[in-house]
Amino acid sequence: MRKLLSLFVMAIALCACKQQAQESQYISVENGHFMRNGKPYYYVGTNFWYGAILGSEGQGGDRDRLVKELDEMKRMGIDNLRILVGSDGERGVTTKVEPTLQEAPGVYNDTILAGLDYLLMEMGKRDMVAVLYLNNSWEWSGGYSFYLQHAGAGKAPRPNEEGYPAYMNFVAQYASNTKAHELFYDYVRFILGRTNRYTGQKYTEDPAIMSWQIGNEPRAFAKEQLPAFEKWLAEASALIRSIDKNHLISIGSEGSWGCENDYDCYERICADKNIDYCNVHLWPYNWGWAKPDSLIENLDRACQNTKEYIDKHLAICDKLGKPLVMEEFGYPRDGMKYDLGTPTKGRDGYYKYVFSLVADNAESGGKFAGCNFWGWGGFAKPLHEQWVVGDPYTNDPAQEAQGLNSVFAGDTTTLQVVKEQVDRMAKVKNKP
Repeated sequence: MRKLLSLFVMAIALCACKQQAQESQYISVENGHFMRNGKPYYYVGTNFWYGAILGSEGQGGDRDRLVKELDEMKRMGIDNLRILVGSDGERGVTTKVEPTLQEAPGVYNDTILAGLDYLLMEMGKRDMVAVLYLNNSWEWSGGYSFYLQHAGAGKAPRPNEEGYPAYMNFVAQYASNTKAHELFYDYVRFILGRTNRYTGQKYTEDPAIMSWQIGNEPRAFAKEQLPAFEKWLAEASALIRSIDKNHLISIGSEGSWGCENDYDCYERICADKNIDYCNVHLWPYNWGWAKPDSLIENLDRACQNTKEYIDKHLAICDKLGKPLVMEEFGYPRDGMKYDLGTPTKGRDGYYKYVFSLVADNAESGGKFAGCNFWGWGGFAKPLHEQWVVGDPYTNDPAQEAQGLNSVFAGDTTTLQVVKEQVDRMAKVKNKP
């Protein structure tokens, strides 16, 4: 009897050890900090939204380039990539990413799904992790406008034709459109329920995924829609958690800028029990902090405003006990140039300042844990100012000038700034 009891205790211990080993594969949050493999995880990442398209073997696919890009990022110490799961809607629409993944609700382009599988497999080989966003409030990949259209709300205005005010007024309906939400939830169930065809691994059990993100810059687009907006985010995060107990969940928020400048709203959406960490985005040029003809002259003001913005959000993160990631930030090339090899003095200065805020906070044990700069253009060589089908993908989406905000493999001064930050964060990560 004693021997049987001993064997029973050993079996329980082995099961516990196995479960602990499995859990340690995933990035977690403990006491307000990211943990990976039992150690604090601080990181320098980038945005690589087109990774799943590159991983495909259909239109836009280029697996040789994908492998080359991943190898280069890994060489530099960039191990965290923020990636679009897929675009939605019809093809042939100017200023929208294609090929699309979800051509109609529940109708999927399998070549893009294969591209996502291949991407995750290759990232796993390199010990890199992905933040996968599932929706988008903006027109360039479908998202809000796609679900609204198929929920019967009519055809969305295109910002390049009718202007952004018309577009934003239309997509403000999304926050309270339950039919559009259900179409999105069906998509969430489908994606999270997948198994990688190359590795045989369920998505919910893949260590190459750090976080599921509800969307790219989800917004209410109207103050009166904030309560419905908060309700939708809570429903979406609860659904994701019900399917996947292993991975982190994030919102993809710009911060108060994405909450109609309501910091209380930002605090409430981040306080949700299913949201593991907080996000902010920062765009000094887009937000009017830096002007096209004086990007370098406006750099000090952009940096000062950035610090104030970050500090306000960090205070909320401290209160909630959750880490903060600045997962989008960018600065145009000097003189609003687009061509490869044009100067990036303003961008280099802005990156250096942002990186210093992250590293200083991390070194002091603060909640500012990581950043994903916008974004990785790598070895692409843009062919046109406006992206057209057949052009190589940069990190500037189809509605933006190609090369304006992308960081290319030849941008040596910017990459040196990135590498310095990678090395500094590595010291924080590895300190006793």
